[in-house]
Amino acid sequence: MAAFYTRPAPAPRSRAGARKREFDGRRYVLETALRGDFALVRTARADRCGNLVYRRGSRNFNPAMATAARVTIAEVEDVVEPGAIDPEAVVTPGISVDLVVACEHPLDAAAVRALSRRWGRKWDLEARQRADGPQGIPPDLMVRRVARLLRPGEYVNLGLGLPTLLSSALDPAQNVTLPSENGMLRFGPLAGEPASDDDVHCYNASGYLVSQHAGASYFDSTSAFAMARSGRVTTTVLGGFQVSRDGDLANVPATGLGGIGGAMDLAAGVARIVVVMFHQTRDGVSKLVERCTYPLNAVRCVRTVATDLALIDVAPESFVLREVAPGVSVDEVRRATAAPLAVAPDVCEMAFG
Repeated sequence: MAAFYTRPAPAPRSRAGARKREFDGRRYVLETALRGDFALVRTARADRCGNLVYRRGSRNFNPAMATAARVTIAEVEDVVEPGAIDPEAVVTPGISVDLVVACEHPLDAAAVRALSRRWGRKWDLEARQRADGPQGIPPDLMVRRVARLLRPGEYVNLGLGLPTLLSSALDPAQNVTLPSENGMLRFGPLAGEPASDDDVHCYNASGYLVSQHAGASYFDSTSAFAMARSGRVTTTVLGGFQVSRDGDLANVPATGLGGIGGAMDLAAGVARIVVVMFHQTRDGVSKLVERCTYPLNAVRCVRTVATDLALIDVAPESFVLREVAPGVSVDEVRRATAAPLAVAPDVCEMAFG
């Protein structure tokens, strides 16, 4: 494939000279294909014909990348003889693989348990302390409030960062199904240390181990993003560095360090976009701004913002304050917001039940 039309979320501000067309009333931009010299993939098992089998969420972009380079090298945990793999279980056929290398350090439950004890989970679940200004709610309450925004039976994608915590805040009675960008459908709360080697490969888009619900399935990331772009994902919860009054989203810092990840694809779909983030930086700078100064992931896409201080909707003329966090006043939220902020007539205190 030499090129294809795609709908990047920031299409109205896409680069100069890009070829654009409209399909069904929506703007698309022509992107030429990228082809690498080498693709390095990792997989659980391969035979000597080069057929590859992946384990659970570890497919990720591996199958796609194996076809996107002139030379594909597979690092494999278990190399077997031809015939030892069920042909129906093969994900990447050997025609796409040039070299198979045996892995010297297989990823198993013991290795992950050792890493967990060494590094631990780096979530800070305490409320963000500030020298002055309002003291907001902690992240676990932020995501509990977001959970109450979700409709029964929804398919909800969770972005990196704070949204990751949402999988542990959902009530099973809500019947919310979580697809993950790395290729898993129907995952549950964050999990502890893995009990088996299979559990090592049951993780979300942030790389954290999660539980698996009955009816779960696994696929690759290209299928996961197709779910978002097609509209089958009905709500996407993302983190953010800035949200503008127009609903523009920036979740890459101004330094350019870090990656856009899947947020651009997710925001290009038709799902409702909810952002969960701290209202201000640690230095007291507002993240709700008149205009984003960080690189944009998407324009005019955010519908609702949940912060440690407030629940805010994005309206045509300004942000609209719907709820305030316990112990936080309307005036404190207004002072912490660097953009026009209207106050809903029925503004109330957040509830988490």
